[in-house]
Amino acid sequence: MDEKALFLKFWDREAPATRKVISRIPQDRSDYRADPKARNAREIAWLMVREEILLADGLEKGVFDWVEVPAPDGVKEILDTYDRHHPDVTKRLHALDTSRWERQVPFMYQGQEIMSDTGFASAWGFLFDLIHHRGQLSTYLRPMGSTVPAIYGPSADESM
Repeated sequence: MDEKALFLKFWDREAPATRKVISRIPQDRSDYRADPKARNAREIAWLMVREEILLADGLEKGVFDWVEVPAPDGVKEILDTYDRHHPDVTKRLHALDTSRWERQVPFMYQGQEIMSDTGFASAWGFLFDLIHHRGQLSTYLRPMGSTVPAIYGPSADESM
């Protein structure tokens, strides 16, 4: 299995759990944050959605240009954006020529290059960051009065 196929295998495997975690955010508690320095639940979910979109855009354009976009007020809008973009992002990633994954792709923020790595390394980094934030968000669910879905195995909330 080549590196692109391996990445896309894990990309496809992680998506259902990501969607489930976002879908469990209760709207009336979506401003919950574990600490004053932490992002709230909506902001974390929105970050995850935006990272997916940026991954495909950046690999296609040859530069990741991160722009802060405030999270929508509604969890439904975040989930709808995920549902609308994830299949397209996945299709675009599958269609990208391997040369796009192999070249250096700078990551820009506010006009400054923060880092530069191959498309493959960046893609793995994005996926690991999505998984990290999904885990962070999953720890918010119970304090918000929701339940934690199965992610890598059964959840105590779904096994009862």
